[in-house]
Amino acid sequence: MAHKQKKSTLLPCKQINKNTANTAKDRLHAFINIFAKEDEVLVVINADPDALATAMAVKRLLRYKVKSVIIAHPNEIRRLNNQAMVERLRIPLERLKDIKVDNYSKRVMVDSQPTHLPCFEKIKFHAIIDHHPVAGDFDCEFIDIRPEYGATSTMAVEYLRAAGMTPSVALATALFYGIKVDTQDFEQKSVLADGISFRYLFNIANRDLVRKFELTDLRRSELKYFSIALAELKYSKGRYYSHLGRVRSPDVLVIVADFLNHVGEIDWVFVSGIHGEKLIVIFRCDGYRKSAGKLAERIFGSLGSAGGHKGAARAEVPLKNLQLGDKEFTSDTLKRFIMRHI
Repeated sequence: MAHKQKKSTLLPCKQINKNTANTAKDRLHAFINIFAKEDEVLVVINADPDALATAMAVKRLLRYKVKSVIIAHPNEIRRLNNQAMVERLRIPLERLKDIKVDNYSKRVMVDSQPTHLPCFEKIKFHAIIDHHPVAGDFDCEFIDIRPEYGATSTMAVEYLRAAGMTPSVALATALFYGIKVDTQDFEQKSVLADGISFRYLFNIANRDLVRKFELTDLRRSELKYFSIALAELKYSKGRYYSHLGRVRSPDVLVIVADFLNHVGEIDWVFVSGIHGEKLIVIFRCDGYRKSAGKLAERIFGSLGSAGGHKGAARAEVPLKNLQLGDKEFTSDTLKRFIMRHI
């Protein structure tokens, strides 16, 4: 049964009295005390920047406390940004399906919870560190879940500082990027603690490398979509419309839409493409007296899933719901869909 409280959840080991304040050192000691020198530790993540960075921090915290620490993930790392992070920071990873979980005497989950994926539910965890809303009652020696935090990387920085450990450049870079990604450069949910950790990492992290991660989001084979987008581009009353046809990944639609949104005199950008059996439409605007999310829902909400924020939104519509018959979806079709509602 899910917890309804929004405040931090800390269920430490028995040495910590329930009335003791949950300071950073309390949390650190409660976490460290569940491990023994002979432990072989498995850190399980659903790999993304925040999870990768936190797992690296846990490995650093336990370096001299346990026999070994391995990081494992079940998901395929497909995003180029994340691939670049793993490769350039040389993060050692194992696929969860390739290891025997029971061979590890202690198992830690970070930036996730056992109920998030079916493969996690089969594992008995000894510690959970996360910033997502509490999603269940977990039988665990140590739980530190703080839903108000913008990133688990922020929590990891607090653990490191409580331990008196200055992160290496590689670790600081990972944590810095993890906070940037999960708070979306502090445009999304965050608390003062996120800002404090971010500022602490600012002069340690390799910010040029972080910028490289952020810019690595396009394959050479996907450059052709810019040619298609420009060839198919329609303009009307400060609005751009472009349909790219079938795309390898919906991510390329986002990249093209963001690119077109840089044009100064353009108020709205609509970029669409077909991925699998769905039409994907990306909405962009300045968010000033406009709402991309509300417009997306108004146009496509009855046909599929649609919504977003003031300046950015997305719709995903099964092709069968469009009732196009034998006709193909084009930039003109996109324009007609939008014009009926704008």
